[in-house]
Amino acid sequence: MSVETDAYEPEEQDLYEHFRIVVDKGQSLLRVDKFLMNRIENATRNRIQNAIELGNVLVNQKVIKSSYRVKPGDVISVVLPHPPRDTEVYPENIPLDIVYEDDDLLVINKPAGLVVHPGYNNYTGTLVNGLVYHFQQLPTMPGNDGRPGLVHRIDKDTSGLLLISKNERSITYLARQFYEHTITRKYLALVWGDLETDGTITGYIGRSAADRRVMSVYDDPEKGKWSVTHYKVLERFGYVTLIECQLETGRTHQIRAHLKHIGHPLFSDAAYGGDRILKGTVFGKYKQFVENCFELMPRQALHAQTLGFVHPATKKKLHFEAPLPQDFEGVLNKWRKYIAATADQNAS
Repeated sequence: MSVETDAYEPEEQDLYEHFRIVVDKGQSLLRVDKFLMNRIENATRNRIQNAIELGNVLVNQKVIKSSYRVKPGDVISVVLPHPPRDTEVYPENIPLDIVYEDDDLLVINKPAGLVVHPGYNNYTGTLVNGLVYHFQQLPTMPGNDGRPGLVHRIDKDTSGLLLISKNERSITYLARQFYEHTITRKYLALVWGDLETDGTITGYIGRSAADRRVMSVYDDPEKGKWSVTHYKVLERFGYVTLIECQLETGRTHQIRAHLKHIGHPLFSDAAYGGDRILKGTVFGKYKQFVENCFELMPRQALHAQTLGFVHPATKKKLHFEAPLPQDFEGVLNKWRKYIAATADQNAS
């Protein structure tokens, strides 16, 4: 006598893990299909639900239904009957600007334009390809295949400090600090508009319904992950403002999405609408001046300037700062000169 059940128990030898996600400790109860929509790029709800029905989505190694609500600490695996793309990272002789290095870790000053790790349309020429060339046996974490040594990342066109682990002990210790939000990370950002006061931006960050390549800020916890950015005004230029942003959380495109959300997108940020004149006239010398700034800095004006953390071996607090790159410094100097010249004209 055979007994049929509704649950399908996949055979491990027939399935390959494509995604592995550990649910954050602050995650609210949320349907697993909605949760995965926010976490897997270019995934539609229909495709996710079909995968769940076929038994290709496991939570804590068990088949679940679309109505399952994820909880903090859940381990979600997406398994498919075919292997993922080759995750081996091939070494390439890419120069690295190493700010600090010891037996456990290194801190790198990443230039704008360098992709951090291999991914869609960027399988070579990344920072990780360079790391594999220069260092042997870099550690990985669960769900971190193809990204050896990486504890966190910054966007391709964001410059600044990146923390790399060199062994299993340090990657675990450092990842815990990121998870608990005890890492100090400060960014310099040039934004459109005149920010009146310092402030804090909060909200749930998830992929935009209109364009899955960018992130949006929502009030609904079912649409994204909780995020917090504190900002402080450093210098005003009338039409744009230089601010310092301190991350309390570290979500994809967090600063870029947050500043767009409050109406002050990053200067020259094409993905979030900052690559056109948003303050001031769109004619004459001012228009030409802004276009010259865009040409000098054809990427978002965002620089990861400060990084602080507790060393995994010595348990001492380390602090690093990276100077502004030439393009960012050049744009700031242009604005300083423009505002000074405008003030002189008004005074005469």
